[in-house]
Amino acid sequence: MIGTSRLRSPLAFSETLFEQMSPLNAAIKKMALYEFHYALENLYPDSGWDSVELDSEEEIERMISQRDFYEAIQTKPRLKDRIVLDESIARLTRMLFVGLVRGEYSQGWINKLFYFDVRGFYFLPRTVYFTETALAHFGGKPFRCFEPRQKRFENIQDIGYLDFQEANLEIDRALIESIQKLIQVRGTPILITLAGPTAAGKTEIVERLLDTFEKMGKKTTTIEMDNFLLDRDFRDNKPMGKETTHFELFKQCLLEILNGKRITIPRYDSLSASSSHDLEGNLRPGCLPLEIEPADIIFLEGNFPFQMEEIAGLIGLKIVYLTDDPVRLKRKWKRDIDYRKNYDPAHFRNRFFKTQFQRAEDVYRPQIEKCDLVVDTTAATLWATSEITDILGSD
Repeated sequence: MIGTSRLRSPLAFSETLFEQMSPLNAAIKKMALYEFHYALENLYPDSGWDSVELDSEEEIERMISQRDFYEAIQTKPRLKDRIVLDESIARLTRMLFVGLVRGEYSQGWINKLFYFDVRGFYFLPRTVYFTETALAHFGGKPFRCFEPRQKRFENIQDIGYLDFQEANLEIDRALIESIQKLIQVRGTPILITLAGPTAAGKTEIVERLLDTFEKMGKKTTTIEMDNFLLDRDFRDNKPMGKETTHFELFKQCLLEILNGKRITIPRYDSLSASSSHDLEGNLRPGCLPLEIEPADIIFLEGNFPFQMEEIAGLIGLKIVYLTDDPVRLKRKWKRDIDYRKNYDPAHFRNRFFKTQFQRAEDVYRPQIEKCDLVVDTTAATLWATSEITDILGSD
C-alpha cells in the first residue's frame, strides 16, 4: 500500500496509477504519462483522491450483478450546460483507481470483472454471454476453433471496419460455408435470423451472405422486424413482443412468404415513430406499405423474432453473431462518434455502460440458449447444436 501523501498529490497518484493500469490495457502503454494525466483530471474528486471511500470487493461484485444498478444510471445527466458521466459510473471508476493505487484491489480481480476503455477513460463490467444453460445447449464445447485474431486490437483505442473484417476472415468464411451447406440440406425457401449486439458486425456479414447466395443463383430478400412496430405512443416502454408489434400480421406475412407469396407489410417511420398501419393492422389513409417479393432465402432482421414461440418454429436457421463488449465499444467509438457523430461522448459512455447488462439479460443470453449457431468472433469459435453438427460433419 502507498502512503497518504501520495494519494494527496495528483501527479504522484497519476504516476502510480499509470504503472498499475498498463498491464490492464495494452493501449495505455502507447500513452505518454502526461496524456494519461490529462485524461485522469476529468475524474478528479472535488476533495482529492484520498477522499474516495472504497467498497469491499464483495460489495462491488454484488452491485454490478444487480439490474437495479444499471436501471438507475442516467444517460444524460447534466452539469451546468453539458452532459457528464453518470455519478454511479464515475464513482465505480474512481474506486477501482484508488483501490489499485492503495493495493486493496488486485489487478487480477479487476481484470476478471472489468475492462478499461481508454477513449472513454472508465471501467465497465465484463458481460458473460455463455451461461451454463447455453454451454449445455451446445454440448459444452465449440464446434470449430480458429486463431483469435482480434487480439491485435488490444493495444489500439478504436477499430475501423476493414481491420475488423480482416481479423474475422476465417470465422466469417466458416460461417458462410456452414450456412451454404445447411441450406443445401434443408432446402428453400428458408427463413434465417441473424441476431447479435450492436457493432458486432451483423449488417456487414448479412451483406456478404446476400452476395454469396445471389452468386449461387438464389433469390434473396430481407424483412425488417422494426417495420412491424406499433406507434411509439402505443408501445409505452413495454418490452418487444406481441403487445408492441402488429403480431398477427407479422406471423401471417411470414407464413405467406414461406409459401412463395408476395407480401404487403407495414412501413415504420423512425423519425415520427409511427406505423403505416393502425392498431387493428389496417393501412392508414395516405400511408404506403412495403411490398416484398418471395425469395429462396429470407433474412429476418431484428433481435426478437426467435424469442417469440409462435415465430421461432418458422425460422429455419437461428444465428447469433457475437463480438465481445470491449471490441464492440472500440468499434462504436470509430463508427458512432468519429464517423456518424450520433452521440455526445458522455451520453455515449453512459448509454453503453447502462445497456450492455440489460440487453444481455433480456435478449442475447436467452437467444444463445435457443439458437442453432453462435459465431463468437472475438474468441474465433463457431458453436453449433448437435442437430447442426450432424449435418455439417466434423470437418
